Amino acid sequence: MTTNKQITLEVRPAGFPKESDFRLVEAPVPTPGPGQFLVQSLYLSVDPYMRGRMNAAKSYAPPVELGGVMVGGVVGQVVESHHPRFAAGETVEGYFGWQQYALSDGVGARKVDPSLAPISTALGVLGMPALTAYFGLLEIGKPQPGETVVVSGAAGAVGSLVGQIAKIQGCRVVGIAGTDEKARYVVEELGFDSAFNYKSARNYRAKLKTLCPQGIDVYFDNVGGAITDAVIPLLNVRARLVICGQISQYNLERPEMGPRWLWALIVKQARAEGFLVFQFADRFEEGIRQMAQWLKEGKLKYRENIIEGLENAPRAFIGMLKGENIGKQLVKVADA
Repeated sequence: MTTNKQITLEVRPAGFPKESDFRLVEAPVPTPGPGQFLVQSLYLSVDPYMRGRMNAAKSYAPPVELGGVMVGGVVGQVVESHHPRFAAGETVEGYFGWQQYALSDGVGARKVDPSLAPISTALGVLGMPALTAYFGLLEIGKPQPGETVVVSGAAGAVGSLVGQIAKIQGCRVVGIAGTDEKARYVVEELGFDSAFNYKSARNYRAKLKTLCPQGIDVYFDNVGGAITDAVIPLLNVRARLVICGQISQYNLERPEMGPRWLWALIVKQARAEGFLVFQFADRFEEGIRQMAQWLKEGKLKYRENIIEGLENAPRAFIGMLKGENIGKQLVKVADA
């Protein structure tokens, strides 16, 4: 344990990221000081929000500096500690970045209970994607039994959980995904009522109208763009739009022009609200506890797509942006 491999941001991408936008470097393994602990990364998460952090533009969080370690959620093991709340040998989760070893002062870190589920789930079904799905749907979407919930990005880490939570709430759920395999997965394995592959659908609005004969009450939006435009005219009165992500727009070099559909929100007295999962930070324990209970009861299923090797994190990230994964995309950095 003498060198620390890291993935840094070399170039701010124009359009879709390339592997050459990143660089694999080596640095000394840091030594924890008073109130700090050293974490060895075991699993690294790659997520859509990271694309925005690669830009220099002002956002809800500061961008990654050129030459800086890429931001990212990690599950790891404490190997040395001078912190009163974290001991060597404990499993922790936090935003430690794309590197083998990281220092932490404990801010934003949480202990992971390996007895609940495999520790990798702390980055998926029992982690940030779970909290995003749980609070986004229940607190902003507020689904009611018998309502129709439509989820875009339905086979992804967040969307797949949103649909299952909606079913637990007694809703009819329609998924939108990027392949026939993904559409079958969310219906046959996750219990969605129906789903379709948007890449093979000629008319999104017509397809949605067929699959949602009673209209749409809640739309959980992970993608934006033309799919969201097609949803709006089918909203029911007092429908709720949960704006979680806009992945179809993240890699555009020029903003996409779409129809001006806000009039429909007036006519339908509907509400569209964006959110960040961190606004529910004081309730994270509640969310993880409920998701763990549903998982234990067999009400939730999940899938992980794991690529091995820190050096392959850029490839995993780019593949995730292209929709190559089903469920949660992870990078295995080391054995537990």
